[in-house]
Order: sequence, then C-alpha cells, then structure tokens
Amino acid sequence: MGALAVLTSSALIDLPSSRYESGMILTRTPLRISFAGGGTDLAEFYEHDHGAVFSTAINKYVYVTVKQHSRLFTEAIRLNYAQTEWVSTVDDVKNDIARECLRLLEIDPPIYVSTVADLPASTGLGGSSSFAVGLLHALHLYRRERVSAGQLAEEATHIEVDVLKQPIGKQDQYAAAFGGLNLFRFHSDGGVSVEPQRVSRKRLEDLFDHLLLFWTGTQRDASAVLSQQKANTAAKLDHLREMRSQAYSLQRMMTNGEPRLEAFGELLDLGWQFKKQLAAGISNERIDCWYQRAMDAGASGGKICGAGAGGFLLFLVRPDRQQAVRDALSDLLEVHTRPEVQGSCVLMPAAY
Repeated sequence: MGALAVLTSSALIDLPSSRYESGMILTRTPLRISFAGGGTDLAEFYEHDHGAVFSTAINKYVYVTVKQHSRLFTEAIRLNYAQTEWVSTVDDVKNDIARECLRLLEIDPPIYVSTVADLPASTGLGGSSSFAVGLLHALHLYRRERVSAGQLAEEATHIEVDVLKQPIGKQDQYAAAFGGLNLFRFHSDGGVSVEPQRVSRKRLEDLFDHLLLFWTGTQRDASAVLSQQKANTAAKLDHLREMRSQAYSLQRMMTNGEPRLEAFGELLDLGWQFKKQLAAGISNERIDCWYQRAMDAGASGGKICGAGAGGFLLFLVRPDRQQAVRDALSDLLEVHTRPEVQGSCVLMPAAY
C-alpha cells in the first residue's frame, strides 16, 4: 500500500476573526499503542536508514480546554494540569509544552488552559505528545485558524524535539494527530509518510479482542532511558533494522488475508527481546517477572509500552487463555481499551 502523504509544511486557513471569543474550546486527542519499530523514529536512525513504526490510536484520551480568561482575575494566565499555575506572562509558565505552544502561536494573555487525561502521564502511551497536539489544535481554533493533522504533528514535533530537546522520536505526535491504525515511515530528509491501514472493522476488533493492557503502577521519567537509547543508536543499528522489519511484518499480517494473531504476538515478543537490548533500564526484575508470568499463563507475546522502566504492559492473548493471564497478573490493574479511528478532534464548539 502506498503512502497517504509525505508531510511537509501545510498552510493555515485564516477565519474571519483573530480570536475565538464566544466560548470555550475543547479538543480530544487519543493516546496510542506502538506495536513495533520504536526507536527507528529517532533522527539518529532515520537520517541514515529510514525508520518505520506500526501503531494504533486507542480510545483513551487527553482533553484540552482553552478559553479567554476574564480580566477580572488577578492573573493573566491560568493553567490547570496536575498542578495549577497563575502567572502574568507566557515566559513565566513552568509547563514546558504549554509555554512553547503559547509562544509558537503567539498567544496573547489573558488565557485559560486546562487539561485532563483518561490515564496517567509518563506511562508509555504518548501522553505528552497527545497533550501537545491537543493544545495546539485548541489554540489554532482560538486564533480562528483551521489546521491539518499533518501540521499539528509537525508543530508538536518541533516543540518537543527541536525546542525542548526531548530525546524522543516522531511517532507519538503523528499517532495523536492522525488516529487510526497506521504504518509511519520516517525519511532521511525529515519527512514522514502516513499509511492508514485499510483493514475491516471486524479484523481490527478481533486484534483488540486479543490484547490485554496492564498498569504496572509506575510512572517514570523516560528521559534517562531514552537519552541512553539515543546515544546507543549507532551501535544498535542491526537491532533497530530488525525492529523496523517487524513493523512491516505486523503490517502485512493485518492487511494480507486473515492474520494468525498468535504469530502477531510472537513478533511482539521478538521485538521486546530486541528492545530490551537498546538501553539499560528498559526492563527490570519486576517487569521481567510479570512478563514471564503472563507468558507462562498463555500469552503469545507482549512488550512494555513506550520507553520502558514502568508504565503499561501489553500482551496478545487468545481469548480462551485470557483469564489465566489475568489470574497470573492479579496484582496489576487491567485497563480495557478499544481502537480509535479518529485523531485529534474538536468537541466544542460543536459547529466547528
């Protein structure tokens, strides 16, 4: 299947007014599960050898609210997330992503921004990028501008990677902006090809019927692990090429005939074995123990989501074996999830 597009800059379409002043703006942006190819979306890899990631958006979201803040309040900017900030200027905002989004779109106070998510942050499901995409989406509408999914992904990547120098790749921003089940290709010139997978709803639902997601109870700052992984890229090129190949293999399984989902799980397991070798700290004794208990109980394969060291454990398990896996991981909380075909969208105002 050919690429939908190689994304470069896309123009904004200005609407009549410079600011949306008649009410509250609310965006909803999905989180994601990455199946294979993570690490090949780092510039250190794709600038020399193209990257590929196979991933899906899920029905867990980051919600962002933006509205003009009343001048009756003493602060010019109010920002609500896990903390609350009352500040006078954009430069005073401590939340890095929020500050840089406001700067990029040249938002003048007074403004109110609030965010809430279905799942905890720093857990391997791309939450920070979903926040960046969702906030940019809301702020563009606040400025009375329409914006494409491609531009949202590019702007969020620019903020997280270029401005904030986070040791992350590009996959999360594109998954959040576009939604759905996708193969993303990362090219040496910085372009990204987005290939939506034309699979039936039944096949996609069947895949999710085989997936179990467990919360390890550990939020982690992935920067240390990702920085080490980034630094190790040159020495791990063969590992990363194999992980890229696994992304293509999983994509073919889903699009060519009826997939044997046990084989899908086996590839997840193989990818996990390669992933653990990219950097120290991706796994640990507790994670390895949980993983082995699930495999012994009947899982076909699995992985830790995101950079590792905590967050969510994902397993592919035949339905008739799922209760055994749940019993084996009874000390972990299961989170039920389904596919999300839509990327970042506007919930309010409804007429948008």
